[in-house]
Formats: sequence, C-alpha cells, structure tokens
Amino acid sequence: MSNDSNCPLIAIIAGEDSGDQLGADLIGALRRRFPAARFAGIGGNRMQQQGFESWYDIRELSLFGFAEVIRHLPRLFKLRKELVARLIAERPIVVVGIDAPDFNLGVERRLKQAGLRTVHYVSPSIWAWRENRTEKIGQSAHRVLCLFPMEPPIYARHGIDARFVGHPLADRFPLVSDRIPSRRTLQLPLDVPVLAVLPGSRHSELERMGAIFLDAARRVAAAVPGLRIVIPAANPRALATLKGLLARGPHGGTMPILLDGHAHDAMLAADVVLLASGTATLEAMLAKRPMVVGYRVSPLSYRIARMLNMLKTDVYALPNILARACGMGERSLLVPELMQDDCAAAPLADATLELFRDSERRGDIVAAFEQLHEALRGNLHGHAGDHAAAAIVELLDTSATIQR
Repeated sequence: MSNDSNCPLIAIIAGEDSGDQLGADLIGALRRRFPAARFAGIGGNRMQQQGFESWYDIRELSLFGFAEVIRHLPRLFKLRKELVARLIAERPIVVVGIDAPDFNLGVERRLKQAGLRTVHYVSPSIWAWRENRTEKIGQSAHRVLCLFPMEPPIYARHGIDARFVGHPLADRFPLVSDRIPSRRTLQLPLDVPVLAVLPGSRHSELERMGAIFLDAARRVAAAVPGLRIVIPAANPRALATLKGLLARGPHGGTMPILLDGHAHDAMLAADVVLLASGTATLEAMLAKRPMVVGYRVSPLSYRIARMLNMLKTDVYALPNILARACGMGERSLLVPELMQDDCAAAPLADATLELFRDSERRGDIVAAFEQLHEALRGNLHGHAGDHAAAAIVELLDTSATIQR
C-alpha cells in the first residue's frame, strides 16, 4: 500500500513497558505536527491509547540477556522478517525504533538499506559496552535520539548524527522532592524509617534476585527499630511472584508491605532504597533517595560477556555512570553497587545499614542527585517527547518535503 503524503504513516517499534511510555509521549508530540498521520508497528497499551495500531504484541520483544534471546531466536527472526517486509511494502515516512537494540537495530538496518528513513530512540549503553558498536548503530539509523548528555559526543567521534533530547523521567520528578505526600498515599507514619525494596520487574530477575533482596531487607529490619519495608510490584506477574517469595520466607517482626504498583510513591516515601540495577536506579536518583544497587544476570550471560570482553566499565548503576560523566565521583562510587557474586543478602544489608546510620552521607548523596537531575534536563525547555519529535521532523525536512 503506498503512503499518502496527506495521511503519512509513521512506524514505531517499541520494546518493553518503558518503550511503550516513550512511544506514547512521542505519538502525542508527533500528532501535533502531523494531525492526519497514521501510527503503526509494535507497541503496548499506552501507545494504543494514542490511536496506535500494533501489528504484534509488545511482549514479543520483552527479552533480556543473552540466554533469553538465544532461546527465542527462531521466533524473533520470523517476526523480524515479517515486520521488515510489511514496512517496506507500506513505505512509512520514518521508522522509529525505541530501545530493544538487539531487535530494532537489525530491523532498522534492513529498512535503511531499502531507502526508508530510520531513527533509533534511546541509545544502547555505548559507554558501558564496546564503543565500536556505534558504527553498527550508524549503519542502522539516520539519527540517534539520546537520553543522556554524555552520549552524542561519543557518536560524534564516529561521524554519527545523534541528538540529546532529554530524559523523560527528568520531567516527571520535581527537583526537590517531598516524602510526606507519598507517605500519606501509602498510609505510612511520617516519623518512622522506611526502606523501599525493588528487586526487579521481570520474572527472570525476581527468580534470580527476589529471595536475596527480601533476605537483605529482613536483616536490615532486624537492625533498624521500627523500620517499615515497602515492596512495589511492577506488574501482576511480579506481584504474584513476590507474594510467593514472602510466603516462603521466615516470618516475624513487621511484615513488608507489598504494593500493586506505586513504585514512585514507594521511592519517594523511603529514606533508603534497595533495588536492582536498571532504569529504577535513575528513578530513585530523581526521587533524591539514597540507594544500594545490586544485580545478577544469568551465569551464562555473565560468562559470555566476560569471555568476549564486552564490558568496558567498572561501574554499572546509572547514578554512578552519570556522576562520572559529569565529573563527580571519579574515585569513589556515589552509590554502593554489588554485582553478580557480590549481590548477596549480607553485603546488601550491610551497605543499606550504613546509609541508614550515616545521615551526613545521605545528605551528600541527595545534593549530588539534585545536580545530576539538572544535568539530565540540560538546557532544554519542555518535555523530552517534544524534543524527540522535533528531532524527527527536522530529519524529515532535510530529506524530503512532507505535506502536513
């Protein structure tokens, strides 16, 4: 089907819940510029609420780690082949791949070779993995939209067009946070210590780390009088898994409060957050909450990454990476992080207790988080979705005349 310039097709391919939110914001911003546009591809509920036509279930792309991807390769290859063929036939004015680089970059490369305009939204972690990946990204995308200010200069070294568009989470948190409203929302006393525990959102993460994080939280509770523990579940499956883990664990003392959602409130209500490495660490940073970060990947994924010497960083938590990029925390980590074999109940509990017992250190961390929040906003005004849309429209205007 040919693409009518008066009713252009804009294709978006999103993976995971975070990509769905970015896609929804992007659709809203693009629709203001292309009121008659049709949006289609792969997306979740939030994108569909914006009038998006999803050709496949977004959960098809919600995979993490080498081992998980390898098991699903035949299905992913089939989906990618079908999607590429349909997009080439439909000829959208632009294809935007949001995150999911293992899937999207391959799709984008084939579409770019077929003469379609491609954009990759959310740069892969080129500051953590081998930098030569940037050249492959350049073969896939005409433009890369970056969430972190340190990323475009890395691409510039390789002659790749990349733009910092701001991080959407930086728009959703105030620069100075207040725990009182969230404590009232969660019906928590205002005068007790609170620990928020977020051991991951994927089922595989909870299987690997859920019991470890809950054990660590119990150890902290035994040492901090009156401590309340809140555990927000990211989705219904995570809620069921956490219920099972809590039922199998030892009982005694104040039972943790298991929440259906409310991750932001849990963080804002807390004095300290114990959480798995990932986007949640950025949210905790923007909530200005001192944190302890832990993570374990599957043993196979870890062995492959080490064997191939793919990691080029000795820090993993986003607040620590951002702090180094901004010239802070060069010699010591801003927040404690315990990875792989170090991610065990006793070390996690010890690091968390140190934060509870050192109010001066907590204050220093909060001050550093406020600086990093301002860095994520940069000199940009308005929302990240609007900046992303503007960067896409500019790309189109430099390559073709589009009737809007």
